[in-house]
Amino acid sequence: MEPSPLTQVSQQSFQPKIIHLYETLFREEDEDVELSEGFWEEFFLHRPDHAGFKRVLGGISPDEMLHMQEHSQELFRRAIARIKAGSAPSDEIALETLTVFLDAALSKKYTNPSSDIISVLAGLHDADVVMAEFVGALDMVIRNGRNIPLRLKAVRTTLSITAAGFLTVLPSYFTHRDLFPSLMKYIQDCENSTQVLPAFYLLGLLVNYNKFEFQNPYRLRLDDFVNDAIIQKIITTFGETCVELRDAYVAVQDDMPEGWSLGSTLNYFGLGLLAPASRPSTPTPTAEESKSLFATLPGPEIGVLLSTYDFANANKVFCFNLVSTDPQNKGDTSPMSAFLSLTSYLFQHAHRSQRAALYTYLSLFILQILVEDQSLVKRLCSDESKLSVRLCRQRQPYLPLVRGDRTAASIIIDLIIDGINHNLRRKLDVNFYTLSLGILLRLLTYLSRAKVRISYHWSELWRSLLSFFRFLTTYVSDVRSLHRSTEMVSLLTNLLAFALSSGENFLPDPTAYDDLFYKLVETGDILTKFRDAFDLKSATSMQTLVNVSAHYHSLLEGKEKGGLRRKNLSPKEVSSAIKQGYETLSIEAGEGLERWEWYREADWKGVLKRVARVVVEDAKGVRDER
Repeated sequence: MEPSPLTQVSQQSFQPKIIHLYETLFREEDEDVELSEGFWEEFFLHRPDHAGFKRVLGGISPDEMLHMQEHSQELFRRAIARIKAGSAPSDEIALETLTVFLDAALSKKYTNPSSDIISVLAGLHDADVVMAEFVGALDMVIRNGRNIPLRLKAVRTTLSITAAGFLTVLPSYFTHRDLFPSLMKYIQDCENSTQVLPAFYLLGLLVNYNKFEFQNPYRLRLDDFVNDAIIQKIITTFGETCVELRDAYVAVQDDMPEGWSLGSTLNYFGLGLLAPASRPSTPTPTAEESKSLFATLPGPEIGVLLSTYDFANANKVFCFNLVSTDPQNKGDTSPMSAFLSLTSYLFQHAHRSQRAALYTYLSLFILQILVEDQSLVKRLCSDESKLSVRLCRQRQPYLPLVRGDRTAASIIIDLIIDGINHNLRRKLDVNFYTLSLGILLRLLTYLSRAKVRISYHWSELWRSLLSFFRFLTTYVSDVRSLHRSTEMVSLLTNLLAFALSSGENFLPDPTAYDDLFYKLVETGDILTKFRDAFDLKSATSMQTLVNVSAHYHSLLEGKEKGGLRRKNLSPKEVSSAIKQGYETLSIEAGEGLERWEWYREADWKGVLKRVARVVVEDAKGVRDER
């Protein structure tokens, strides 16, 4: 006779009763034993032991899990029934139990993942009915659960099954039933960003499920969503998450400019009352320790960058709110400022891992989408929407430190320059550089067409671009073999040729324009070597750069043998020579340098699929309570 499930566990074992119930449920030799109603009543009265349940499930092989599918199916059905009944505390217990169970059961390496997982959860014959009930139960709780904590548990359970089953058939059940209205209703009712984050994260996974293979309903929902209040709540959550992720980098290496402190910085902005009391400093990590710590960053919450990208790519209202939403409280960072600050740290550390690099692509996609929109780029370049952004200064070379507010466009250019300077490797990340150069070209073409002159240290841009020419010339054999390197090289030459031909439209004064020519001449024969190394003799933009350089070299050598190379000419003489050279200089940069292709998601399909897989893995790190 089967012992009652209510039998007391021996006090000498000190084993929690719920662990005994887990072991009874998944004991292989008892797979044919029917579990009594009393067993299930007690099972859903005990608070889950997450670690204990994971340990029990972790000891079961995929084949053993399939062998015990009657019990796993019954657990799944019983938990769904408890959720639908909505009776406390068993509905919460059922949600927590399913979150742990689904994580463990779905992550096993089954021989036939799709069919085996369905067998474990519902059985092939009843799969559609059971899974529809499951999704319906979650939908009900997310939308109308009795309180936010319960609804949050439902969101986390949904995130768990979506993440764990992302590459199997399971997420398709969440596309058959549209959870978008429920998720938006839940976000609307949330009281803080901690509650919003999992729902926004989940939305990103649902939008990206097979979105290149079929018309994803969640992607369509993003197109016409215009609820400003919910969008602003999402963007506020995104901004706060960016600050937390950025601060994790700062915790490894505090890069506050020399002579500054948090207190002095707040005083500078008139916020001295917010300065914290001094506290003992923590030991500074060694170089090796810092390297190891940086390699683990950014934290898993960075996955919301995918959700933000998808919303920005689909919805102009979202983009407008992203660039214009003010901080909630005086002294806080605005969402756009937080995003740009985090992006700065991502760019300086993009080379540390493929995961980090993939997230930089998302930031670059978002920036490209923003600067391609004429109304948004106008705002980004306007003095009316200046920002104060903490930029990463954890690695040399440093850009000039600019205190106070600046236009978002000037900050974006700083981000790009930093990215160009700090990710130079023989195995170059061509995608990163292609996207970065494309954003620069879009910004400069807008400034030229609109004749907008923003305050910026332009010489740093020319210096970085020409240093990139030198790098590519040095490692030409490594670079030419890389996918999309031809596109990258073309963008680089077009960008600099465009600046030469149109710089007078956006540079602040003739001196700044002269400096561009000076930097080009100073490059010497690198441009010629670059042209020959990359077979660009027929490229008009490349030949323009070479001709301009040769024109001034000839003119300067006529003044003094050796010219700039021997630095025998004074700056005043060089400036005079450059001005004189304008009279005999003909710049034929060719038409079309200012043209660029609009962002098309399909062009980056492979990258976005890899990004989605990384976000799925990171989702597993945000399912538990923060």
